[in-house]
Amino acid sequence: MTLLAAALCACGHDTSRHLTLIPAAAVRPPYQVVVPVPPPTPRPVPPRAPEALVANVTALGRNFNGRVGIAVRSIDQGWTVSSNGDARLPQQSVSKLWVAMTVLDYRDSGRLTLDDPITLTKDDFTLFHQPIAALVKDGGYHTTIGELLRRALTMSDNTCNDRLLRYVGGPAAVRDFIRRKGLGDIRFGPGEKLLQSATAGLQWKPEFAFGNAFTRARARLPQTARIAAFERYVADPPDGAAPSAIAGALAKLKLGQLLSRQSTDYLISTMESSKTGRQRMHGAVPAGWDFGHKTGTGQDLAGRTAGYNDVGLLMAPDGRSYAVAIMIGDTPRAIPERQALMQAVVTAVVASHRSQGDSLAGRAPIP
Repeated sequence: MTLLAAALCACGHDTSRHLTLIPAAAVRPPYQVVVPVPPPTPRPVPPRAPEALVANVTALGRNFNGRVGIAVRSIDQGWTVSSNGDARLPQQSVSKLWVAMTVLDYRDSGRLTLDDPITLTKDDFTLFHQPIAALVKDGGYHTTIGELLRRALTMSDNTCNDRLLRYVGGPAAVRDFIRRKGLGDIRFGPGEKLLQSATAGLQWKPEFAFGNAFTRARARLPQTARIAAFERYVADPPDGAAPSAIAGALAKLKLGQLLSRQSTDYLISTMESSKTGRQRMHGAVPAGWDFGHKTGTGQDLAGRTAGYNDVGLLMAPDGRSYAVAIMIGDTPRAIPERQALMQAVVTAVVASHRSQGDSLAGRAPIP
């Protein structure tokens, strides 16, 4: 008998003729508690890269005679187009970017200011392109961190760059910055003197920094020794980096993920005033677009060049922007042909941007 029937009997009612017994298991509670389970949140899928740009970049990389890597990253949409983009290729002076970022990271943490005084002496001289050497007299040249940084970036001055490198603690400090910021497959070498000496098959000597002592010493080496050193360098460059990693790092810079806003703006504006490589990527940048970049050029041997690069930020008038890295690791092709490749990549990016119209403008960036 159910509880209901028992209760009625207890009240003196005869339930035998009027009550239908209901099994206890069939009795339902007067209410139900329902805990809603939200559906799983779908993971955002970044937009696909434009097919025409994929085809163009692939063809440009495939048809170039030499070891080349190309990477284009949309900073606003998050897609990347590449050809051999994961190959580790010589950076050469592209690596000055990481020194500059390390210096500015020190500035952001209060360890230096761009107005800090610094003195250059002849002991600071390095190799190859160092126009500041003409300003260094017997008493040294008194300048600031900011001037050295500007010259290193806009003129690719090796002496300025190496002096800044020592100021922040040497290669270990730059490698630490690259690691902390998660920049991926980007190596930083031992500094200009040791890197260039080893590439030529020489041991560094201080006298190499003056006149043409380095080129004379290099010319005295047997050709077999020079070729062997050259091959070792291009096969596994100590300053090697993947173009896709560099494009990703530049995207992080533009998005403000590496430095303070003040330091980010300073670095990008300084890159925009660069005086090197006017016929590399810069030669195809249309009017109304902004472009900030850093070039890199290695040593020549028997018509080959170990590193001929340009990397930078390409910014459209509508505010959308792209990080572009073009790295030629080893090629016998003439300089105008290398420049033509770089300009063709920029032309393809601009054409792709214009074909997309304004539909993508204003969307939230994908980190």
